[in-house]
Amino acid sequence: MRALLVEDDPDVRADVALALQGAGFVVDEAADGEHAWFMGGTEDYDVGVIDLGLPRLDGLSMLRRWRADGRDFPVLILSARGDWAEKVEGIESGADDYLAKPYEAGELVARVRALVRRAAGRSSPVIACGRLVLDTRRMTASLDGRALRLSPLEFRFFDYLAHQADRAVSAGELAEHLYGAQESGDANAIEALVMRLRRKVGADLIETRRGFGYLIAGTRA
Repeated sequence: MRALLVEDDPDVRADVALALQGAGFVVDEAADGEHAWFMGGTEDYDVGVIDLGLPRLDGLSMLRRWRADGRDFPVLILSARGDWAEKVEGIESGADDYLAKPYEAGELVARVRALVRRAAGRSSPVIACGRLVLDTRRMTASLDGRALRLSPLEFRFFDYLAHQADRAVSAGELAEHLYGAQESGDANAIEALVMRLRRKVGADLIETRRGFGYLIAGTRA
């Protein structure tokens, strides 16, 4: 899953990024509202975590612009402004959740995961896709009831496909969500990853729909 983190305080930004990365997210970072507004308007994100007191463009204005432009990825506001009026304004501006600073990293991660689940129409952190079962909270997987050892990248691959279970996903889209803006990843890298995974889990678990992309066997497309 790919997250956009918008925070001008470098220490807070580093802490939040570390917590999200530890939970399996690929994190793109921005330190001001204008840069973040551009990123959120041109890149495809699964979730956003934003501060309000940002330089160049404040967080609420940035969020309103995203929503006016049709950018509907879920957004969590993480702000020192914790009174009820600020929370109401944030939600009415298009935020999906609001967490006041100081925060616990575990609660932040749990709320972000819940936003991603709800956006995909899911209520449980455990996702069953045919023979494959993923626990997105523990970041574990099983195949045919047996534990499956996956690297963080391999888990992110299945996690993203599982959240898009009603459609095949192109290699280009997978590269964006598995590698993000800070790493190099392209369709060739995804093809190599799929080949490696098929050797690990069997050739039939990951289906290829020509002209559309990949999906987990046993899900709809």
